[in-house]
Amino acid sequence: MKSFSSELGVKYVVEVNWSDRWQVYQRLRELDIPCWCETNQPLTVQIDNAYTAIQLWSVMRQFTASRQVLIWALEVCW
Repeated sequence: MKSFSSELGVKYVVEVNWSDRWQVYQRLRELDIPCWCETNQPLTVQIDNAYTAIQLWSVMRQFTASRQVLIWALEVCW
């Protein structure tokens, strides 16, 4: 991720597979995380606090982790 400052928080350019970018964007919007996804541009996310950073990590993990890793994570949690 690449970062740059803003008035309210730090914005990160999130490197996500172009085919998953729209789904990641939609999920972040559902979580009320400020983000931008313009045509032919990378996904940009504003991180204001640790809670938002953890939510971003969780969403990204859903799209980048292998199926086996996700299954293992569920088994460990339960």
